[in-house]
Amino acid sequence: MQLNPQHIKLSIGRAFLRLMPLILMGALTLATFWFVQKNAPPEKSALERVRLHEPDYTIKDGALSALNELGNTKYRILGVKVTHYDDDASIDILTPRMRLFQPEKAPVTVKSDTGHLDGDLTILDLYDNASIFRPAQAASASQPATLRMLASSSYFKVLINDDIVETDRPITLEQGMSIMHSTEGGVFNNIEQSMVLNGQVKGRIERAPRSNP
Repeated sequence: MQLNPQHIKLSIGRAFLRLMPLILMGALTLATFWFVQKNAPPEKSALERVRLHEPDYTIKDGALSALNELGNTKYRILGVKVTHYDDDASIDILTPRMRLFQPEKAPVTVKSDTGHLDGDLTILDLYDNASIFRPAQAASASQPATLRMLASSSYFKVLINDDIVETDRPITLEQGMSIMHSTEGGVFNNIEQSMVLNGQVKGRIERAPRSNP
């Protein structure tokens, strides 16, 4: 059968009209994809998406101090090596030593082998050979005399804003000639400068020798 050129053109035109919706939909899809890609923000690299926990600076023999509302030193943290991290503003401290001050009371020293200070500067974690030391203090017009106190544990947590030092690990408390042991930790209140041991406590209590008149 011989095809008429006019019939061929007519058939092509009809096929084109049937395909026109699909062609328009495809063009619209491509245009939408191009518009989204053009206006989307550039994709960040993997390193930019995830901030690595890496130090941004290190200080040898570093010190951090805070003042109370009267302008007096409330506490001071010293460290042989202080490492600051940019992602969470936390600080690792080698051989941390923290001194806590209260008006008219002996300063208390808390120390350990290693420490970690959170980014808000509210919690100091002390690990390995951790201790709380309060020296003996003579009686004053407003304060009774206190005996030397030493509390030792493998871990202490300092709640800086609350003036509290606590642990849930075994602890040994020496006060004067007395010595006590607890397997469930204890809490030191720096405002009252008193220590409370948790759980079962064992040890011996020695009375302080009386001074001669």
